[in-house]
Amino acid sequence: MTATLLDGKQIAEQIRSELAGQVTAFVDHSGIRPTLAAILVGDFAPSEVYVRNKEKACQRVGLDSHVHRLGSQTSEQQLLQLIEQLNQDPTIHGILVQLPLPGHIREARVLDAIAPLKDVDAFHPENVGLIAQGRPRYLPCTPHGISQLLHRAGITTCGKHAVIVGRSDIVGKPMALMLMNRNSTVGPDGANATVTVCHTQTADLPGVTRSADLLIAAIGRPKFITADMVKPGAVVVDVGINRTESGLVGDVDFEAVKEVAGFLTPVPGGVGPLTVTMLLVNTLEAAKRQHGGAA
Repeated sequence: MTATLLDGKQIAEQIRSELAGQVTAFVDHSGIRPTLAAILVGDFAPSEVYVRNKEKACQRVGLDSHVHRLGSQTSEQQLLQLIEQLNQDPTIHGILVQLPLPGHIREARVLDAIAPLKDVDAFHPENVGLIAQGRPRYLPCTPHGISQLLHRAGITTCGKHAVIVGRSDIVGKPMALMLMNRNSTVGPDGANATVTVCHTQTADLPGVTRSADLLIAAIGRPKFITADMVKPGAVVVDVGINRTESGLVGDVDFEAVKEVAGFLTPVPGGVGPLTVTMLLVNTLEAAKRQHGGAA
C-alpha cells in the first residue's frame, strides 16, 4: 500500500479562486474592501516569512492588508494601544498578531485584547467558547483548513475515531472540538467523530495512535510519528513544520508512513497553504459581520 497524497496546495488554490469571486461580489455590493491588519513584533525570521506570505495571499483574492512592524523592545502597553486603535478603526475588519511574541509580552493578554469580531485567528476566549458550543463565529485557520482538506478529498469523519497528537490552543484543542461537534461548515459528515487527544502524559501513545481512523499530528517534533504508530489505511494529517539540516519536515516520518497510511499530507504542501487561505476566508466573513449586522 502507498498512501494517496492529500494536496493542500491544490485545494488551497481552489478555495482562493472561489473566495476571489466572493470578495468581488461583496465589494460590488457594499463598496467596502475587506482589510486585514497584521502585527509583527521583533525580527524573528520565520514570522517575517509568514507575514509576507499572508500579504501576498490577500492581494491574490482582492483583500487589502496592512502590516505593522514593531521593534523587539516594544512594550506590552504599546502593543495593546495599537490593538485598541485597530479595534476602533472601522476600515480594519480582521486583526492578527503574529506569534511568537517577545518574552516580555504576555501572549494571552494580547490575544484577549483583540475585539472578538475582528479576531480572524479565532483565539479570543469568546470565539473559542462559541466553537465549544457548536455555533462558531470564526474557526481557527489550521483546523478549518484540515476540515476543508478532508471534505474536498471525500473523507468523512462521522463515526470515525480521530486521534490528535498535541493539545495546543492553536490546533489540538479546537480541532478536537470541531470534530466532536454535531455539525461543521461542511455538514455533519465533517464532524461527529469520536475524539482522543494525546499529549506528553499519554500512556502507551503508539497503542492509542494505532486505533485511529484519522490521525492528526501537531506537536512540533520532527518525524515523531513512525510507521508502527499508524493503523493500516488510516488518514494521516501532518501539521508539523520543522526546520532541520535536511530541510523542512513534518511531525510524521513521511517516507515510512506513506507505505502504511491510506491518505497522507506532505510537508511542505499539505496543511500549510490551507492555514493561510482560511485566514482570508475569516477576513471576508469578518467584513460581512461588521457591515451586515451579524453577531
